[in-house]
Amino acid sequence: MDSIHNWPLRLKCKVEAFTKELFYSLYEITNVASEQSQKIKKQFVDILEQLDHTDVENIWELFIKQFPEIHKKLALDAQAAFDKDPAATSVKEVYLAYPGFYAIAIYRMSHVLLNMGVQILPRMMSEYAHGVTGTDIHPGAQIGESFFIDHATGIVIGQTSVIKNNVSIYQGVTLGGVQVSKELANTKRHPTIEDHVTIYANATILGGDIVIGENSIIGANVWITESIPANTIVSHQSSIKTKIRNSYAS
Repeated sequence: MDSIHNWPLRLKCKVEAFTKELFYSLYEITNVASEQSQKIKKQFVDILEQLDHTDVENIWELFIKQFPEIHKKLALDAQAAFDKDPAATSVKEVYLAYPGFYAIAIYRMSHVLLNMGVQILPRMMSEYAHGVTGTDIHPGAQIGESFFIDHATGIVIGQTSVIKNNVSIYQGVTLGGVQVSKELANTKRHPTIEDHVTIYANATILGGDIVIGENSIIGANVWITESIPANTIVSHQSSIKTKIRNSYAS
C-alpha cells in the first residue's frame, strides 16, 4: 500500500447514534433554540466538521425548518400503511413498529439534507437504515406522498428512481439500473413509478427509461426492462408440479 488515508471510520458509529436519536427526536424538536435541538445539533456539527463541511450551524437551522414538511409527508406515509395493511391496528403501531415506515422516515430526512448540498452524511444515514431494516433507499431518489413499504426486507431503490404518489412496494423489490458503468453517473439509470402503482414481492424493474404506468399492478417475481402502460396487470407464470408422496411402510 503506497499510502494510508486517515479516514474517520469511527464516524460510522457516531452517525448511527445521531440518526437513531434524530428519528426519536423528530417530533420533540420544536425550534432551533429548544433543549433537544441543541443536543442533536452538537452531534450534527461534530459529524459535518469531520466531513469537512463549513457553515454547519446554519445548515442545521435550515434543516430544522424543513421538519414541518417532513412531518406532513410522514403522516401521509403512516396513514397509507394503516389503510393498506390489514394487519395494522393503528397509525401509532405504524410509527412504532413498522420497519418500512422507519426506512421511509430516514430516507425523507436524508433526502432533505442531500438537497441542501450535504454530502456523505445522507448516504451514511441511509446505510444505517439499510442495516436495521434491510431496505436500501438512496437519498437521491425522488419519492412522492403516501408511500407504503410492506415487510421491508430486501428492497433496493436506486439513486435516480422516481416514485410518485400512492405507491406500494413489497419485500424483495428492486428498482435498479441495467448497467453500472461509471460513465453513467450523471444520467437517469433507475425506473419511474407513476401514481397508484403496487409492486409485489421480488419484482425487479431495471432501467432509467422504464416507466410503470399509473394504476398498474406488478406481480411477484417478474423481471421488467420495458415500460408498462397505465392500468396494466403484469404477472409471472410459473410451472409448479405436484404429486402425492408414497406412503411410508408402517
